[in-house]
Amino acid sequence: MSDEIKRHLLSLLEPCGQTHLLHFWDSLIAAEKERLATQIQAVDWPKVTAWAKKLLDPAASEAAGIPFDRLVPAPYQPLHPETPKQEEFHKASIARGLEMLRTGKVAAFTVAGGQGTRLGFSAPKGTFPLTPLRHKSLFQIFAEGLLRLQEKYGTTIPWYIMTSHVTDAATREFFQTHGYFGLNPANVRFFAQANFPAFGLDGKALLESPSSLVLSPNGHGGSFAALKDSGALDDMEARGITTLTYWQVDNPLTIECDPLFIGMHDLSGSDMSSRALIKRDPKEKLGHFCMLDGHLTIVEYSDMPDSLLYQQEADGRLRYRAGSPAIHVLSTAFIRRMTGADSASLQPHRANKKVPHITLDGAQVTPEAPNAIKLELFIFDALPFARNPLVLEGDRAEQFAPVKNKEGNDSPESSRDALLHRTQRWCQLAGIPFPQKADGSPDAIVELSPRSFVDVEDLAAAKDRLPPITAGAQLYLE
Repeated sequence: MSDEIKRHLLSLLEPCGQTHLLHFWDSLIAAEKERLATQIQAVDWPKVTAWAKKLLDPAASEAAGIPFDRLVPAPYQPLHPETPKQEEFHKASIARGLEMLRTGKVAAFTVAGGQGTRLGFSAPKGTFPLTPLRHKSLFQIFAEGLLRLQEKYGTTIPWYIMTSHVTDAATREFFQTHGYFGLNPANVRFFAQANFPAFGLDGKALLESPSSLVLSPNGHGGSFAALKDSGALDDMEARGITTLTYWQVDNPLTIECDPLFIGMHDLSGSDMSSRALIKRDPKEKLGHFCMLDGHLTIVEYSDMPDSLLYQQEADGRLRYRAGSPAIHVLSTAFIRRMTGADSASLQPHRANKKVPHITLDGAQVTPEAPNAIKLELFIFDALPFARNPLVLEGDRAEQFAPVKNKEGNDSPESSRDALLHRTQRWCQLAGIPFPQKADGSPDAIVELSPRSFVDVEDLAAAKDRLPPITAGAQLYLE
């Protein structure tokens, strides 16, 4: 039987020049052979090898393929209406979004395949303890927020969480250990995204060990296939869900179900809608919303030439100022289409990495410089295939404070600071006095429970029962 399996694997690998992956086959025990065979058979080798070959071609850099002379900035809806027509659209959108939430048309979708490696944290990033007083994890922040939203709108909002092969088991265990943070487990669904093999700079797939490939998650663009292959998309459709709100697990400020955004998406007949942040400076690391030959697309900051990055409007604003924080609304019908007739539309991007692996003589390689590429699919590459794609301006202070780095920008410290400033702002808008220092910064550490407060409206309704906030206080409000 082992010889038969080997012949089958060779038939998959030989046309793609990857037979070296079976170099150690005859020395493996049965369980190791089964593991390697399973990994190999899960890969579409003709497609993936062709992708790797293309991305390794020195003449095929991603920026080289962009016709910058045909690129223009994408239009976007302003967050605050500027004309009577926009005012009317905003009001209608909020009403429509509320109706969709209350009638169970909306689900939540979080991509959570990464570990907190850059944070010095080896567990799934969603389990990272973030809040200043109760040390609630990112997952708990989102779970409690969804509980409050379900209560607020008298509905059920199913939550779909995409993990990876490195985070799936630990994520499931984390939720079980914490009783799903009060959510009904029947309405929380986990599924893992697929993997791609890593390739050396010679185009050969790498071995992690004699019985295992070097594998990595296929990127957030793998969401579409993972939703379909896991049965999650079928589950959504069976529940009557038409709309999915999408965010990445490292952003605790995300508005999980924004009626304005959801309603604007639906009234526009959009397949895929996106939030935009106005860039702080030309070099901020956000992809740019652009139009290319009539199609919405995102051009990565690293691919944009300085001649465009620094262009300004007559009023001094950046011309290419709308950047992507990876917050979207998706129609389930579009997801179905992207996993059917348009399933071949997404093309991977190249990530240069330092990838430990073994050589064919069994030696362990621990590189000090990038020695390989990993392939990643990006969800925003679906935008050119979306009908009526909508871009809506977002409020950075209200919606975006990612946890990516151990310190500095986009770190736990900067994210906690953003949460505190948002709490101060909400209190002031709700008519709750909040002590502040001479420079206007908060002079108290106040943590709001998402289980009770998901917006200013919630805080205003509770202000008469909340204790006063005094200078220097550390206060948890629920």
